[in-house]
This record gives sequence, structure tokens and C-alpha cells, in this order.
Amino acid sequence: MDSPAAPVYSQPRVIRGKAVWIESVVDLSQVSLDMVTKVDEARFRALMQEHHFLGDAQPRGETIRYVAHCGGRWLALAMFSASALLCAARDDWIGWERGSQFSRLHLVTNNSRFLVLPGGVPNLGSRVLSLCARRLVRDWPLRFGHEILLLETFVDPARHRGTVYRAANWLCVGHTRGFGRLGSGYITHDRPKFVFLYPLHRDARRRLRTAHRDPGLHKGVPKMTLTAAQMRSLPDYFKQVEDPRRRQGRRHNLPSVLSLATAATLAGMRGYKEISEWVEDQSQAVLAYFRPRFDQGRYIPPSRTIIRDVLVRVCPDEFDAALRQWNEDHGGPDSALAVDGKTMRGAVDADGVQTHVMGVVGHDSRKSYAKKKSE
Repeated sequence: MDSPAAPVYSQPRVIRGKAVWIESVVDLSQVSLDMVTKVDEARFRALMQEHHFLGDAQPRGETIRYVAHCGGRWLALAMFSASALLCAARDDWIGWERGSQFSRLHLVTNNSRFLVLPGGVPNLGSRVLSLCARRLVRDWPLRFGHEILLLETFVDPARHRGTVYRAANWLCVGHTRGFGRLGSGYITHDRPKFVFLYPLHRDARRRLRTAHRDPGLHKGVPKMTLTAAQMRSLPDYFKQVEDPRRRQGRRHNLPSVLSLATAATLAGMRGYKEISEWVEDQSQAVLAYFRPRFDQGRYIPPSRTIIRDVLVRVCPDEFDAALRQWNEDHGGPDSALAVDGKTMRGAVDADGVQTHVMGVVGHDSRKSYAKKKSE
């Protein structure tokens, strides 16, 4: 049965000094959904900034923007981007293991913004969310090379009750714990939000729990989560590594910089930018494990420039020896090892032989063993 026609309002006209919305009619079955192109991105962001109570959002990670329209009129806007790093209500509903969930977060996307533009069209919100769910199943693999299994969003009960999500058959699985991100850490704002989820596949929960058995869900490099004891121990293993920097101007101690870079790499970060962003995102409690510079009551993480300078100049053999010793002391047994080799373009040793690097990853623990130059 077709959806009934509903009123939609064009741009207001000024009549006798007052803005009056001129009503027309739209058939919800004729509403279309398109990805926002570069040409329309500025318009999308301007409307979001003007009408959404949170304003425009800077996309984090993989992001898709949608616009719902009918007869040339924009009716609603939606943005889907990186999922929350931690969310107890979501994680409990999925039931995945704490140590391996970070390698599966790319299978979840967050509806970070949803806006029905002024006009008051009945049932438009749930209609657009339904269209988004159908499109994401197709668009995400084409755009980013992997499927997604679950949608999430957070609703502030002080402003909304999540009625539009309930009408679109999203599941309310609980509340957040009332924390918000502030800079490189988190604060308590005492405003827990509803957590809504929408599985995109009938067996989404099972597949998220057992993603390691599904090669089609793997993406990027293996990741692992360090325990507090492992994080505390890392700086001690790098104390014997010689600091290549001059004593004057050393604002961050070498063991702290190396241990933070190591932890970021084990968490799946690649490149100086990703490593530095991971370091900056850590809370004060986590930074304390790595013993960075402490100034005016706060731990100060090293910048990307400092991390790059240290990693480029430190002796690779000493760094590798320290890391291998840490791995031997803290790594668990693996039934098998995954080995991958690469040829480094433009890297030639003193004998004129091109450099090859071999990486080894534990099959069971998913722990990354030190990269070694191979002969």
C-alpha cells in the first residue's frame, strides 16, 4: 500500500512583513535518497549547521552523507560515520570480546547526524531512516571495500525520545554512562543518552561476535588491545635504547615516546598521522601508564613531529631487541603465525641489495611481532 501524500513546505515567503511557509504536497513513496556529492557538500553542511541543535559535524573515519528529496526539494539529511570506540550498552548487546572488538568496529557505523528539514512532513523521518538502511548495505561496500552489519545512534532524552528511531524499528538497548569527549580525554556531563541499534543483517550479532572466523569481514592490519599491566611495562623495556637526540630541548623522554608509538601500532595505527591521533585521543588515565611529560597537573602527549623525529632517528636494532624482549615476556602462545613480506621501494643497503621487511602476527593472540629486515 502506498504511503499517503503529506504536506511539505517550500522556502518561506514574506507576506505583510511575516515569513509564511507555503504548503504543498509530497507523496512519501516518491521520496528519493542520494549520496551527497562534493558539489552539494557545502549546502549540506550549511543546512546542518543552521537547523541541527548540535550544528555541523566533522566526519570521523569512513563517512557517507545522504540527502532525501522529492520534486527537487531537500527534505531530510543524514550522516553516517565512525562508530563509538566504547559503548557498554552496545557492546553488551553484541556480546563481543573486549580484546578483539576494536578490529571489528569498522563493521558498525554511527548515525552521527539526522535532520528533517523544516516543513513538518508526517512519517518522513522513519521513511528516510528505512531508505538509509537499504542504501548503506549497497553503498558502504562500494565506497569503502567492506560491508557493515550494524547501525548505532545516541539520542539525548532532554531533547528527544527517539520516536523516529522506534518508528523505524531501531532497538533501544540502554543508556550511555554520561561521559563526553573533551579534547584528548573524557568528562562526565551527567546526561546519559539513549543507545539505539539497527542490525542490517538477520545474523549481525553472531557475525560480529565471531568475526575472526569470517575472512570477508577482515580489514586492514591485525589489532590488539593492551592491558594496563602491559602498558605500564612498555617504558621499562625501552630504557636501554640510546636516545639519539641532544640533551638540550628533550621535552619527552624516549621510553615514553617509543612505548606510545608501539601501543598505537599494536592497536592498528599506521603512519605518523594515525599514531599521533591515537596518542592524542588517550585519556589522562591511559597516558599515565606510559609516563609522558607531566606539566601543570596534566600528562602531555608527544606531538606527531616528536614521534616522527624519534622513530626516524632511533637505532632500529636496539628498538627491535627491546620490543622482542617485551613480546617474549608478555605475549601468549600461538598455534600458528601469519607471515607477510614486503619489498621497501627505494630502500637499498650498503651492498646495493633492496631491503625486504618481514612481519609476523600471532594467529590466536593477533599480536604483532616485531618487523624484521630479511636477507
